[in-house]
Amino acid sequence: MQLEHDGPLAIPLWINGRACLTVGERLFDVVNPVTGVATHRVPLCAAEEAAQAVSAARAAAAAWSDLGLRGRQEKLAQLAEALARYRGHFAKMLQSERGMDEAEAEAEVSAALEALASTSVGEAGVLGLVTGAEHSLRAAAMAAPALLAGATLVIKPSPKAPSAAFALAELASRCDIPAGVLNVLHGDGPAIEGLCTAGVDALLFAGEEALQVQVAALVAQHGTPFVALT
Repeated sequence: MQLEHDGPLAIPLWINGRACLTVGERLFDVVNPVTGVATHRVPLCAAEEAAQAVSAARAAAAAWSDLGLRGRQEKLAQLAEALARYRGHFAKMLQSERGMDEAEAEAEVSAALEALASTSVGEAGVLGLVTGAEHSLRAAAMAAPALLAGATLVIKPSPKAPSAAFALAELASRCDIPAGVLNVLHGDGPAIEGLCTAGVDALLFAGEEALQVQVAALVAQHGTPFVALT
């Protein structure tokens, strides 16, 4: 099916360097917690979309690896610079979806910039990254050490706060980070299971502890390695 025109504007997936408008049957309304108004909606995806995203990430692995550590550092530095230029835009997204005040939103953008500037090298491979709604932008940026190691990613943000991850992936494409290095998949449990069945090498998690326990239990059923980022 295609995204419906009625109701709030839908945020599409980001797969292989472009917005992807093909979705499943379920949609989730993204509600401003202060006003109670639904500002956006996202598709709740499952196995088919997860497989597409993982396939794009796997296809991008060689090009990203061939850049070498220095080349990947330069690309992530460009992404950080782009995020800094659009920090006000990102802060407004966080305020809308998370009910944060301006100072809190600005602080999260700063934390994301700090995470992108990390020089540590993490786990390589084709990885899934599940993020909670709390610290959604910083959580997405916490995968920088894996990207430095040559990992390619499928980010599955919380459907409650999905905009920052999508916008970060779009910025990455503007910084000429190869298509497929950063992908965004929307959804809940079935999307996470879809990442596992599609064969990610590991699933990373960044978010609140209660959600971490739930995601870890779900991933364990599929035998996929699980890594909690702190």
